[in-house]
Amino acid sequence: MTVFILVPGVFTGAHVWEETAARLTAAGAEVHAVALTGPGRPRDAATAVVDLDTHVADVLAVIDSVDAAAGREIVLVGHDYGIHPVRGAADRRAERIARIVHLDAGMPQDGVPALAAVPDQALRERLAERATGGAAGAGAGTGAAGTAAGTGATGAGTDADASGPAGGTGELAPPARDEWPRWGSTAGVPDAALDRLTALAAPQPLGTLLQPLRLTGAVDAVPSTGVLCTGNGGSIELVQMQVDFGDPALQALTGPGVTFFELPTGHWPMLSCPAELAGVLLRAAAGEGHRLKASGPAETPAHLRPFLLDVPELPRERAGNIDLYLPGAEGPRPAVVFVHGGPVPAGARPTPRDWPTLVGYARYAAGQGVVGVTLDHRLHGVEDYGRAAADVAAAVERVRADPRVDADRVALWFFSGSGPITADWLGAPPAWLRCLAATYPIMAPLPNWGMTCRFRPADAVAHAGALPVVLTRVGLEVPEIAATVEEFLAAAEDCGAAVDVVDVPHGHHGFETLDPTDEWREAVHRAMRQVLAHVTN
Repeated sequence: MTVFILVPGVFTGAHVWEETAARLTAAGAEVHAVALTGPGRPRDAATAVVDLDTHVADVLAVIDSVDAAAGREIVLVGHDYGIHPVRGAADRRAERIARIVHLDAGMPQDGVPALAAVPDQALRERLAERATGGAAGAGAGTGAAGTAAGTGATGAGTDADASGPAGGTGELAPPARDEWPRWGSTAGVPDAALDRLTALAAPQPLGTLLQPLRLTGAVDAVPSTGVLCTGNGGSIELVQMQVDFGDPALQALTGPGVTFFELPTGHWPMLSCPAELAGVLLRAAAGEGHRLKASGPAETPAHLRPFLLDVPELPRERAGNIDLYLPGAEGPRPAVVFVHGGPVPAGARPTPRDWPTLVGYARYAAGQGVVGVTLDHRLHGVEDYGRAAADVAAAVERVRADPRVDADRVALWFFSGSGPITADWLGAPPAWLRCLAATYPIMAPLPNWGMTCRFRPADAVAHAGALPVVLTRVGLEVPEIAATVEEFLAAAEDCGAAVDVVDVPHGHHGFETLDPTDEWREAVHRAMRQVLAHVTN
C-alpha cells in the first residue's frame, strides 16, 4: 500500500488537502495530511519558538507513526514551503521514503533558508532585518537550481507586517484575499475555495523561513518527482532548458529516479483540480512521469549548436564583459547590442556572449557595416533582474563611449529571458536609441517569479513614443512565454506603439541553433534588415 504524507505551504494547513486526500483514499491509498505547528496549531504549551526544525519534527512524527510493515511505501508530498520540512525529514529517514514529490515547489539545498526562495528581494530583506534586528543574512537568492527545479517559489512580495521580537520569533501575517496571487497564481481556484483559503489562513512563524535547512545528503538518494503547474509559470520544457545550460547542480534532475508531470493550473492544484492532482500523485508513486535528457559530451546542447546562417569570421575585441565585432568600414559606426536571456547559472560555460546565437547575430551585424556587441550580465536567478539591468545599462554606455561607435545611433536587441529588461528602455527611451528588438522574449515576469517591480514591458510600452520595436514571435513557443508576448502586443496596440512583428510560424524558442529551415533563416534576415534600417538611417 502507498502511504501519502501531504505537507502544506505557507499560511495553510491540512485543510487544503481534503479533496485530494479523499480521492487518494478512494483509490486505496493511506493518507496523512500534516498540520504543521504554528499559531493556532501549537504542539504543546512549551513550544515557544517555531522554526524549520519544528516543522521537520512534525513530518518525522507522521513518518514514524506509519507501520513499517512490508509493502507500505511512503510518498512525501511537499507543496510550496512544505518541501523544506519534507526534504529535512526525508534526509533523516531516507530508508523509509519511497519517493518525494515536489508540488510546484523548489529544490532546497543544505544551508539555505526557505526565505531565500522568495523572489521578491525587498520582502526578503525586510523580513530578515525585522527578524534579526537589522542583519539581512537570509536575503540570498536561490540561484538557478532553486528556480529551475522548483518552478514554484515559496512566495512573493507582500506588504503584510512581520511582527514580534528579533531573532525569528515573529510572524508573517497571511495575505488578504486579493493578495494570494502574489504568493502563487490562483488560476483555476473557485471563488468559494479562495474564500475558505483566506478564512483559514494562519500567520507564518518567521523562524520557519529564516532557519537554514540542514541536510546530510542522504535525501539525494531518494527518488523524486516534480509536479509543475504551468499556470504558475513552470513547465518541463523550461526545466529542460535550464538543465541544458550545464549547471552541475541541475544534472541530478536527469537521474533515472527523477520524473516530472505538468498540471495546467495555477499554484494551488489541490484546490483547483484535486482529482487530476490525485491521479498524478498515484502515477508518481508508481514511478511514472517524464524524464529529462542529460546534457553531456555525447550530445551538444541546443544552445551550443552552430548558428543557422553562414556569417563572416570577423575579429572579436574583448574588454571586460563586452565583446565588440568590428566592421571594416571607417569612422564611427552604428552599433547593435545583443542582450542574452536567462536566468543562466553562474557556473555555465561557455558564458552567453560566446554562445553561437549571440556570436552569429553580432557577426552578421558587423558584416553589414555596424558594430555588433555581445556581453555577459548577471541574470543568474529571477531575483537578479535589477543587477542584470544595471549591467546592461553600464555596458551600453561603455559601447557608446568607444570612439569607433556612433553614440547617437544604437539599437538594443534582447533575447528570451532578458525581455523584462526592455521595460527600462521602453519606459524612457533615450534619443540615441534608434530601435529596440526582442526575439522569442519573455515579456512579463512569469507568475511564479513573484515580481512586483518595474520589469513589466506591457506597462512601459505606453511611454515608448515613436521608438521602433521589432519583435520576433515563434509559433511553437512555450505557452507560458507566449502568453507574455500576447499581453505585450495587446498593450502596444492599445497605445499605438510602433511594433513590427516578425512571425516564425514553425519556429521554436532558440530556433537559431536547431535544424535550420528556410523559414527560420528568412526570419533572421528580416529582423536584421528592419533593425539595421532604423539604426543606419
